[in-house]
Amino acid sequence: MTVTLRRTQKLASALTVTAADAPPSSTALGDWYANRLVVDRKPLLLLVSSRSLLPILLPVRDLRALPSRLGDIVALRLRRFGIDGDLIDAEVGAMTPVHVAKTSDRAVVGIMVDFAFAVAYHLPRGGWDDTTLPFVEAALAETPCFCSSKVRKSLIPERAAPELLESQWGVG
Repeated sequence: MTVTLRRTQKLASALTVTAADAPPSSTALGDWYANRLVVDRKPLLLLVSSRSLLPILLPVRDLRALPSRLGDIVALRLRRFGIDGDLIDAEVGAMTPVHVAKTSDRAVVGIMVDFAFAVAYHLPRGGWDDTTLPFVEAALAETPCFCSSKVRKSLIPERAAPELLESQWGVG
């Protein structure tokens, strides 16, 4: 089992590539893409699942430890999302080792750009804190995403994530 954390160029100094030719992720949600953004002069980290496009938004803290914390971060997001505990355990259990690589799917990067623009509109200007971020994640997860990939035409992350988890792990 393995998962790949695909970082953008903005994160190059904090996350060194560990696998130039990273193996495909064996998790239901696929690779996780990571980008840094700034809203109201506060740095945030945006993570997006490559298969479901499920977003995670969190304050930038200890970025170098992100690969070791990725499983816990995903587990917390899936719990907030209301995913069955057995599905979460199966997904997180498959998330080791974590390989760090450059981004490889321009469609996912494009969705991340769209999400980054939307974050600023979902947060009240100057009047938000860490407790507000889960509400923004939920709003982003309801967003229909259109990918140019031939395999998928469009999807809604809040629908795609549970379907992928149930399909992969057969629990729930």
